[in-house]
Amino acid sequence: MDLRKYGPWALVVGGSDGVGESFVRKLAAQGFKLVICARRPGPLNALAEDLRAQGAEVRTLSVDMTKPDALQQTRAVTDDIEIGLLIYNAGVVGGPADFVKQEPEQFRSYVGLNVLGQAEFSHHFGGLMCERGRGGIMLVGSNGSYMGSPGLAIYCGVKAFSRIFSEGLWLECEKYGVDVLHYCLGFVATPTIERLGLDTTYAQSPDSAAQEGLDNIANGPIWIGGGQANVESVIARSRVPDRAQAVRASVIQTGPSND
Repeated sequence: MDLRKYGPWALVVGGSDGVGESFVRKLAAQGFKLVICARRPGPLNALAEDLRAQGAEVRTLSVDMTKPDALQQTRAVTDDIEIGLLIYNAGVVGGPADFVKQEPEQFRSYVGLNVLGQAEFSHHFGGLMCERGRGGIMLVGSNGSYMGSPGLAIYCGVKAFSRIFSEGLWLECEKYGVDVLHYCLGFVATPTIERLGLDTTYAQSPDSAAQEGLDNIANGPIWIGGGQANVESVIARSRVPDRAQAVRASVIQTGPSND
């Protein structure tokens, strides 16, 4: 990661554990100053204290990214510094359930976090990057964006928005010298996945997933994480003929139901 292009400050949204924490630690090791946003103050503050003990300059903000004022709160700790890299890693707000059985608050949270949040943060920080003629935006998504799945209808839908949005944003920002990458994570052994009760024996590690994303920040608009098998999977999910059969065959396993 080139500090001259993507520095001096990196903003990591959803950076207190899992892949987000790995992003933060790897960037700190490369000399980036960090702004870390996350909902839970405990893990957030513990991470920040650890990094400061190692000499990193860190700002933190405990914020609920599903709320309409999330960007306003974030600007309170970023307006006086130069954010050269935005990694928007937040994206899960609840477990699987049939869409019609979810409370409106839950699916609105998914939209707020993955649609409005990504759009607002990309607009504000991306606008400043384009004015400077350098910078990078990484919107972290999921291979679930390539096809709907029962229990995850709203999740897959908002991830699809993020992916298509990123493609257009990538081309728009290219002429200003700003890189945009939609990073589709595969199966990664994150705390969220473990809370769902899934077997993570063969999952990619958060450190490996974060490094893969950083290595490919300039290889937009889309990077499919986790290897060739995941690339082949999303190609299969993208086919249009026999769509009904394809959807049935590609159901994402989500562990115990919470209906």
